[in-house]
Amino acid sequence: MTETTPGSPRADYLNILSGTSQNIIGIMVAAAATFATNVLISNTLGDSAFGVVTVMTQAAFVLSFATRAGMDMAVLRDVAVDAGSGRFQAIRTPVARATLIAFIVSSLAALAAVAAADAVRSLFSIETGFGRQVVVAAALGLPFLALANVWLAATRGLKIMRHTLYIFWAGQPVGWMLLMLAGWQVSKTAWMSIAAYSLSWAVASLFAFLAWRRESASWEPAPMEPGALGRLFRYAGPRAPAALFSQLLFWTDLFVLTNYAPTGEVGVYSAALRAGQIIVLFLTSVSLMFSPFVADMHSRGQTERLDKLFKNLTRWTLAATLPAFMLLVVAPSDALRVFGSEFSGGQTALLILLGGQFINVATGSVGFVLIMVGRTGWDLIVYGASLGLNLGLAFWLAPRYGMEGAAIANAVTFTLSKWARLALVKRFVSIQPYDRSYGRMLIPALGGLGVMWLVHQGAPGGFLVNLFLTGVAGTAVYGLLYLLVGLTDAEKRGLAGLWNNLKARR
Repeated sequence: MTETTPGSPRADYLNILSGTSQNIIGIMVAAAATFATNVLISNTLGDSAFGVVTVMTQAAFVLSFATRAGMDMAVLRDVAVDAGSGRFQAIRTPVARATLIAFIVSSLAALAAVAAADAVRSLFSIETGFGRQVVVAAALGLPFLALANVWLAATRGLKIMRHTLYIFWAGQPVGWMLLMLAGWQVSKTAWMSIAAYSLSWAVASLFAFLAWRRESASWEPAPMEPGALGRLFRYAGPRAPAALFSQLLFWTDLFVLTNYAPTGEVGVYSAALRAGQIIVLFLTSVSLMFSPFVADMHSRGQTERLDKLFKNLTRWTLAATLPAFMLLVVAPSDALRVFGSEFSGGQTALLILLGGQFINVATGSVGFVLIMVGRTGWDLIVYGASLGLNLGLAFWLAPRYGMEGAAIANAVTFTLSKWARLALVKRFVSIQPYDRSYGRMLIPALGGLGVMWLVHQGAPGGFLVNLFLTGVAGTAVYGLLYLLVGLTDAEKRGLAGLWNNLKARR
């Protein structure tokens, strides 16, 4: 077997790198399309309608993490395991069952939301002038959110990322904008905007089904093994509430802060949260691609290989994230001014939040490892405890220290949550993400940080120019120093081999 043979270590890295790159591109497209859609809605329908559309679409998306019934992650894991062992005939039937379960659960949730539309509208403080139709329109998208995500998870289980890129990251946000513009020709309302969102997920689910059918068409489906359905429920059962908790965890302290701080301070803290979450972008992209490799290697007992991959990917994720982290540390006020001049006062809260998110990145995809090796019960326990901790700290600190108190609650929660997962992964899988090679990042990080500080102090122009020059100069120095002293011997050999391959193709 050569280094580039499918299933070899080098092939694993190239596959993950390719998928991660696709994810980053997709996230950027999604962010641009979502931003454009938000601008269209706010400028066309006004502030009140914009708030209603944002609340209802975001509520539907967050709720969908629970109404998928954990079947998306269950499918991803099972497909990766069966495909890795060559048992392709055992894949299609469980995926079909899981899809049906997610569809039924999400449909029941949608019907419940429709039946309780007035109560839901009251819960989110939606003005009566918008009518219960906005709740109905959002609820109708839940089954399609479930279908799309389960089928796309199945394709990711095959270590194929492009369908998620085209359909989830890029297709659905762009489709929402186009469908909304078309719907406005009939009714330029918040209801139509939300209906277009749900319809975009219906279209996305159709394309996700076609993608899965194309990838799996050549496999003859075999009946599920005795007890397989029970194992599916035991795995997915804890995952459904855990997935919901994982989404709530990013915003719980913000919700608590709304009870104790004026609207302006809440807005500033919301911007600080979003700025702090930027550094998780690369981690999210790596985790999505790393997950099927974890399930595959763990099922085949390749612990040493998994441990090495985990170490390398975590270090590379941290190395790729450090420039953004350093820029936010050096220029937190300017980074927040991008949202508006009034947001610069959130710099202390942002610095606190960055502490928690740094631990989040530095511990890598440890949460996905725990899920992919089947420990969803422990994952639920950690998420439940984390949510309770976040609520308790936020209710204690926010009344006393405002948004800085909420930020402390957030940072402490993420830190303890990720440390708990590290301990569990070490116990159950006997792997951990650290070795001595992390020390190689110290000189590049200090060099890049020093240059950023110097440029930030003396760069001419407005804050945007200063922010740009600070980031470019510091990242360039960091990158150069990393190439000189940060690479391990194995990485140098890998880069040399890649360079030789590129020259040979020219």
